[in-house]
Amino acid sequence: MHTDTERCVRAVRSKDARFDGWFFTAVRTTGIYCRPSCPAVPPKVANMTFLPSAAACQQAGYRACKRCRPDTSPGSPEWNARADAVARAMRLIQDGVVDREGVPGLAARLGYSTRQVERQLNAELGAGPLALARAQRAQTARLLVETSELPMGDVAFAAGFSSIRTFNDTVREVFALAPGELRQKARADHRGAAEPRVPGSLSLRLPFRAPLTPDNLFGHLVATAVPGVEEWRDGAFRRTLRLPHGTGVVALSPRPDHIACQLSLTDLRDLTIAISRCRWMLDLDADPEAVDEQLRQDPLLAPLVDKAPGRRVPRTVDAAEFAVRAVLGQQVSTAAARTHAARLVTAYGEPVTDPDPAGGLTHLFPSPEALAALDPETLALPRSRRTTLTTLVGALADGSLPLGLGSDWEAARAQLGALPGFGPWTTEVIAMRALGDPDAFLPSDLGVRRAAQGLGLPSTPAALTARAAGWRPWRAYAVQYLWATDDHPINHLPG
Repeated sequence: MHTDTERCVRAVRSKDARFDGWFFTAVRTTGIYCRPSCPAVPPKVANMTFLPSAAACQQAGYRACKRCRPDTSPGSPEWNARADAVARAMRLIQDGVVDREGVPGLAARLGYSTRQVERQLNAELGAGPLALARAQRAQTARLLVETSELPMGDVAFAAGFSSIRTFNDTVREVFALAPGELRQKARADHRGAAEPRVPGSLSLRLPFRAPLTPDNLFGHLVATAVPGVEEWRDGAFRRTLRLPHGTGVVALSPRPDHIACQLSLTDLRDLTIAISRCRWMLDLDADPEAVDEQLRQDPLLAPLVDKAPGRRVPRTVDAAEFAVRAVLGQQVSTAAARTHAARLVTAYGEPVTDPDPAGGLTHLFPSPEALAALDPETLALPRSRRTTLTTLVGALADGSLPLGLGSDWEAARAQLGALPGFGPWTTEVIAMRALGDPDAFLPSDLGVRRAAQGLGLPSTPAALTARAAGWRPWRAYAVQYLWATDDHPINHLPG
C-alpha cells in the first residue's frame, strides 16, 4: 500500500487508525516516522514519504514519533493473509527465528538461499532480515523498559541484544531517548497502570484494528480448552506456553480497545516470541474492514456481518499441538475431544516447573517427541483413529511434516492429505487454525452445513464451495460467521 501515495495521504489526513501497521509516514523535515492515525497536525505532502515497515524507517535514519508511538501499532495484515516467501519470512521473524538461528536459519526454513531471502525482503520492505529483527528487538526493549522494573542490563539481554552498549545505542537511535528517560517518561504518563499488576508477571496491552467481536474468538478457545493446559478464570483465557528458552503462562482478557495480557515467563528472552504467538492465536493483526466488506457482498451473509462485525479466526500457539487435537476431535463432540486430550496431557504432558498460584494450569501440552513414545493400545479410540494419530505424531517428531508459521500452506495440505485418516475436514481445520490460511474452508462441517441451510445457502459441500467462491480470500472468516448462527458454547464469551 505504501506505493499508493494518494491513498496514504488520505489516510494520514483523516487520521484513519484502520491503516496503522499497513504503512508508516516518514517526515523529511523532522526526521521522525509516525503511524497514519498520529494526532499531530499532518505535515505538508511534499515532506512526507511512505515506507512499508518500521525497520525501513529506522534504516533510513528516522526516529519513532513520541506521540503516536508507531512501534506499538498492530502488525501488517499482509503477512497473515499471504503464503509467499516474504510473508512466511515475516511470520518467522516475528516468532524470533532470526534471533535464535540467524539469517541462514531463516533461509533454511524457507527453502531459499540467504541471498535470495535478503533480496526479496529488501525489495518489498526496504529492509533485510537483520534490520527487521533489530526493529522488533527495539520494540521489545521499549515494552520492558516501560512496563517492568527490571534493571536495564536484564532488559537488554531479554530483548535479544548482544550487549548493553548495543541496546543503549539502538534505543537512543530509534526513540531519541535513553532507556532511563523512556522509563521516567512512562512513569510520568502512568502508562503502566492501566491494567492491574500481578507479582512476577508483565502487564501488556495488545492492540488490534477495530472492530473486534470477542464472543466466538474467546468462546471457541474456552469451549475447547484442555484441562491443565488451558482455562477461563476471572474474565481471562489462560494457558501454558512452551517457548524456546523456557515456559510461560499467559492470561488474555478482552477490552474495548485492546487485549489485556499478563505474561509470566521463566526466561524473559521469550517475551517477543510469547507476544507474537498470543497475537497470532487471537488473530489480532487481521484487517476486519477488508474482510467484512468482502463478505457483505453476499446478501445472505451481510446480516450476520452487520450483527457482529469484526469476527476473528481463533488460532493456536503451537501448530503441532493443534494438529494432534484436530485428530482427537474427528467425528466426536467437543467434550469428548477435550477428554481425549486431557488424558494425553496427564500421561505425557510436561508438568510446569512453577506452580500456578492464580489457577489450575499444571502441564504443557505433550510435544510430538513425547507422544511418539505412546502405546496406541492405551488410547480409548477406534483402531483407525489410533493409526491416524500415531502416524501424525511420528511425522511431526521426525521433522518430515513441518507445521508452523513458515509453512507453505499448499505443500502442508498435500502432506497432511497423504496421511491415513486425513480427509478434507481435518486438513482444512489445521490449515485454518494452525497454519493461518484465511481462505481455508470447511464445506463438509456439520455446523457450517446446518447454518448454510438455515440461511438459504446451498448445504451440500460441492454447491456451497461453488457459492463460497465469492467470499475468497476470506472463507475462513465466513466460517466463523456461519458457526455463530448456532447456540453452541464456542460462540459465547464465558460469564
